[in-house]
Amino acid sequence: MDEEDRTPPKCGYSTSQLKMSWTYATLLALLTVLLALSLSQEADSAAVPSSTGSAKDPQGPLKRIFMKEEDASNFFRKRSRRGVKSQDEINAEQRQVLAADERKREFHEEKRNEFESYAEEENDEQSERTRESTEQWREFHYDGMHPPHEYNHHSI
Repeated sequence: MDEEDRTPPKCGYSTSQLKMSWTYATLLALLTVLLALSLSQEADSAAVPSSTGSAKDPQGPLKRIFMKEEDASNFFRKRSRRGVKSQDEINAEQRQVLAADERKREFHEEKRNEFESYAEEENDEQSERTRESTEQWREFHYDGMHPPHEYNHHSI
């Protein structure tokens, strides 16, 4: 440690006392901000409104989304689990099933095409390696006495 680290601060407080005072100052500032936010009008307008009046009588676009409680209970009472579906509902469900089947078919077709191209490329590479090794074998074992077997060479 240096000589400067051992000397006490010039203000008369130790290092631990200074750290404690910063902690208390930070805590006091946070509590002040919290108190100011809880008393301000903007914080009340940002909060979720209570259920007095506004939920019972929505205005604007909310009126189209939400329905009255009686209407909602009648909706579920009118259509039970075993209730008969309308033709429109049947058609909509059928369209959804057909669209899902089409997406599945396209996905599997794409995967099959990818695999086929991969397999074809792999097969071509294997054939090329086999041809090259066969050609090298023939060159190595050719004795010069007999004509090379041209009929076995693949023309490129």
